[in-house]
Amino acid sequence: MRNVGRVIGLERIEIERLRNRVGRLLAALQEVADDGSLAVPGAWSPPVDLRETADAVCVTVELPGVAADSIEVSVTSSYLRISGKKKRRVLRGAISHLCSERSYGNFNRTVPLRWPVRVRGATAELHNGLLRVRLPKLADRRGAEFKVEIKEVTGDK
Repeated sequence: MRNVGRVIGLERIEIERLRNRVGRLLAALQEVADDGSLAVPGAWSPPVDLRETADAVCVTVELPGVAADSIEVSVTSSYLRISGKKKRRVLRGAISHLCSERSYGNFNRTVPLRWPVRVRGATAELHNGLLRVRLPKLADRRGAEFKVEIKEVTGDK
């Protein structure tokens, strides 16, 4: 019977961890919704994939047809911001579009960061219309054991 109580305790711990992760995800989604970066007329938001590895947070942004010198990437300890402008190519001759679904003009995307990252270690590369940003994580020191040196004091103090 003791093992049953232990299993239930482990399940509770795992459920609590899952609840915390879902809460962080919902908070991140709310921040993106409240960001207001799309309030600028004509601005669009590129699609983003966000993934976490053991040592980094990796963000992939779809930016087809955008040159690297038209993109600005900035990062703080709490967010990653990608902004820039996608220029419309001027076609020669009289062309009428039957349908145009691609986005042009200014774009802005802010990704809230829920992990402690090394801002100065961030890298970005653009290849075939995909911007890949890598943000190295800081070592998580929660739960780590640190030795504290004890000084022996002699005499009256």
